[in-house]
Amino acid sequence: MGFIRTLIFVIIILIIGALVFIYSGSYNVAATNPDHFIVEWILKTTKNYSVKKHSENIERPKLNDETLVKQGHEHYEDMCVGCHGAPGKDPAEGFNPSPPLLKDAAEEMSSAELFWITKNGIKMTAMPAFGLFHSDEEIWSIVAFVKTLPDLTPETYKDSEQSDQPTLEDFTEGEQDEEVGEVQ
Repeated sequence: MGFIRTLIFVIIILIIGALVFIYSGSYNVAATNPDHFIVEWILKTTKNYSVKKHSENIERPKLNDETLVKQGHEHYEDMCVGCHGAPGKDPAEGFNPSPPLLKDAAEEMSSAELFWITKNGIKMTAMPAFGLFHSDEEIWSIVAFVKTLPDLTPETYKDSEQSDQPTLEDFTEGEQDEEVGEVQ
């Protein structure tokens, strides 16, 4: 009986301590102040496993359609490049966490994971939920384009009408078995 009382007392003290800390305002939430490595690890790990779990049953359409990739390029230019950058364009600064380079994300993440993130956004990262205002087809077009980013140069990126713009033909086989990558 004494152990349970002690345990309850410790839990109450921890809750009171946490509330005092929260209401004191002493934790610096400024974007200019990097998170402690433990906080950063907790947030990244939680994000990575959440994205993996929530995207695991998403069925991916064929993404190697030239028209889909070109539509995705237009959407990317309108909605994504301002934060994430593009070949020849640096990503935005002043965010904490920094927006990931989608060239890297395209190599590390499955199409379903990219779709889920684009559709639902990520809390406390400035990544909006585009699914509130865009159809799944529009979001898939963005994913189709993002998957081509690793092979684009600044020159091929600028010319969305270029007939030899890379598609996903070489990237879509076997993707259903992809393992989750780290979301930066």
